[in-house]
Amino acid sequence: MTAKKLLPLAAMEKILKACGAERVSDPAKAALKELLEQRAEEIALNAVRLAQHAGRKTIKSEDLKLASKP
Repeated sequence: MTAKKLLPLAAMEKILKACGAERVSDPAKAALKELLEQRAEEIALNAVRLAQHAGRKTIKSEDLKLASKP
């Protein structure tokens, strides 16, 4: 996956501020964005594998929940 604009930086700031941050630097927003996008890609790939293993083309919420477990 090569898309770089999946999650907006403004959303990263909102998440960090909702967790108690008073101010958030641009590099911090970018770092959180990168980490979340990497984790989302891992979960998505695992969910696709689970659906394929079950003989389905459709990804279900259960696939994502299972795929997100460590």
